Amino acid sequence: MKKYLIFSIAFFVQHVVSGQNYVPIDTADFQQRKTFLAEFKTKNDVLIKTLKAEYSGKTGAELGKYYNEFYKSFEKEVKDKNFTFKSPFNEILNGMLSDLRKNYPQISANLNVLIAKDNTPNAYCLADGTFIINMGLFNWMDNDDQIASILSHEIAHKLKKHAEKAMVENINEEKSDVEKVKEIKNQSVNKTDKALDIIKNRLYKKRGKKRESEIEADSLGYVIYRNSDFKKAEFLNAMKNIRDFDSISPRELKIETYKKLYDLPAQPFKEKWMKEEDFSLYNYDFYKEKLDEDSLSTHPETLVRIAALEKEFPELKTEDSPKEGSEAFKNLQKIAKMEILPNLFQSEDYGVGIYVAMQMIQDEFEEDYVKKWLGKFYGKIYDGRKNYNLNRYLDRIDPKNQSESYRQFLSFMWNLSADEIKNIAGFYE
Repeated sequence: MKKYLIFSIAFFVQHVVSGQNYVPIDTADFQQRKTFLAEFKTKNDVLIKTLKAEYSGKTGAELGKYYNEFYKSFEKEVKDKNFTFKSPFNEILNGMLSDLRKNYPQISANLNVLIAKDNTPNAYCLADGTFIINMGLFNWMDNDDQIASILSHEIAHKLKKHAEKAMVENINEEKSDVEKVKEIKNQSVNKTDKALDIIKNRLYKKRGKKRESEIEADSLGYVIYRNSDFKKAEFLNAMKNIRDFDSISPRELKIETYKKLYDLPAQPFKEKWMKEEDFSLYNYDFYKEKLDEDSLSTHPETLVRIAALEKEFPELKTEDSPKEGSEAFKNLQKIAKMEILPNLFQSEDYGVGIYVAMQMIQDEFEEDYVKKWLGKFYGKIYDGRKNYNLNRYLDRIDPKNQSESYRQFLSFMWNLSADEIKNIAGFYE
C-alpha cells in the first residue's frame, strides 16, 4: 500500500482556494510531450554512447541495454500523461535551478525540471539531467527555500553520478554472483543457506552504499544551497518535514463520516456495510520474512542524516522556525492540494481516491468540489465491479500492512453491492 494511503498529506495546507471555481491542470499538451520525448531520446542516445565508451565489454553493453529499456518505460509514463507540461510549477522551479546554478557553475546549463502528477513528497534526478519533482512535495514543504533544498540534494546526486555508479556496481556484482552460484551448484549440502547468504550480502552492501550516497548528497547539496540567497536553516527544516512524512501516525476515518456521506434519500445507511472480517486469530508471525526488513532499509534515518549535517556544518545547529512562503509558493501549494484527487483519478487509484476524498470531507475541505470527485471515483468502481476487474482499482484487505482505518474502509467498499455502488455514484455525480 502506498504511503499516501495510510494518511492524507493534503491536510497540512491551509484551504483557501475555492473548489467551485477550480479547474484541474490541462493535460492537452500533446505537442509539448512530443517535443520533450524527442529531446529526451536524443539525450538518452548520447548518454548510452558515452557510457559504452567509458565502460568496455559487458558493463558498457549492460548499461546501454538498461537505458534503452528505461527510455521505453519512461516514454510510456509521459504518454500516459503522468507528467504535466502546462502548469505554473515549471516557471518557479526553473527559476530556482537558475539561482542555484548562478553561484555554483559546476551545475550544467543542460538541466530541466519535469512535474509529476504524484501526491507523495518526492523528487529524483534522471541520468540525462532531468529533475522530476512530485506535486506532493508542495503539500509537505513550508516555503520556496525548502523546495530549493530538495532540488540541491538531487543536483548533488547528479554531480556525484550516484545512479550511474550504483548501476555499474550492480552489474559487476551480478557477474560475481553468477560465479558463486556455479560453485554452490557443485556442492552437496547447505545450498539454500549459501544462496541466501549471497542475497543478504548484496542487500547489506547496497544498504551501506545507499546510505553513503544520501549523506554525501546532503553535504554537497547544502554547499550548493548555501551559496545562493536561500535561508540556511530551511535546508534542515525540509529534512524534518520529510522525517514527519516517514513517521506520522495513521489518520482515522470516523464512522460518522461514513454515515454522513452514505445515508442517502433513496438508499439509507446500512450497518452491515461496516462489518469486518475477524482477524483476532490471525497469526502475524506465520509470514515473517526470512530477512529482517528493518535491517535491510536502503534509506538512512533522517535523524542520522540531520546529525551528520550538523556535525559537518556547525552553523546548522541553530534551530529556526520555518519562514512563510512567497505568494507564488502559496499559490502552487493550493494548486497541489486541489490536484490530489485528479492525480489519483489519472493514476486509476480509484479506491484510494474515495478514501482520501472521505478524509477531505471529514476535514471540511471544499465539500462541493470533493463530492464531485467522489462521484467520479464511485463511477469507476462501479465499472470495475460490473466488468469483474475491481481488484485492479480496489485493494484487498491485508491485515499485516494496512492501518485499522484503511482495513475498515476496504471492508465497507467490498461489502457494497453493485447496485449500491451505482446509487452512490449517481447521487454524487
